[in-house]
Amino acid sequence: MGRNIRDVVRDLCLAFPQAQERTGHGMPDYKVGGRTFAMLAVNHHGDGRIALWVHSPPGVQQLHTQGEPRFYFVPPYIGHRGWIDMDIEHHIDWDEVRDLALGSYRHFALQRMLKALAKLPDEETRV
Repeated sequence: MGRNIRDVVRDLCLAFPQAQERTGHGMPDYKVGGRTFAMLAVNHHGDGRIALWVHSPPGVQQLHTQGEPRFYFVPPYIGHRGWIDMDIEHHIDWDEVRDLALGSYRHFALQRMLKALAKLPDEETRV
């Protein structure tokens, strides 16, 4: 029996050092150093999608939303700060999801957390 998307996202995000799960705005939020680095959005405001929201570096949001507009969106409220919304129900490339979540984690993590991340074997943060 396969795992559901919520479990996969939880395992992916909690594999990063000192990451924590909290519920905020009715969605699971994943935090590091007290700051949110990922949010799982399920049917947000009735949009019918299961999506993961993560922070992205300059240019990445535009690259994805223009390159694959069926699967990547600018999320409400935080999109103007570089966040990206990935439709993980219909377009699941878990390596890509992991890489984007990892980039968001790195953006918010403290130096000691980044040092702990660097010590992990790569496969420990894979889904």
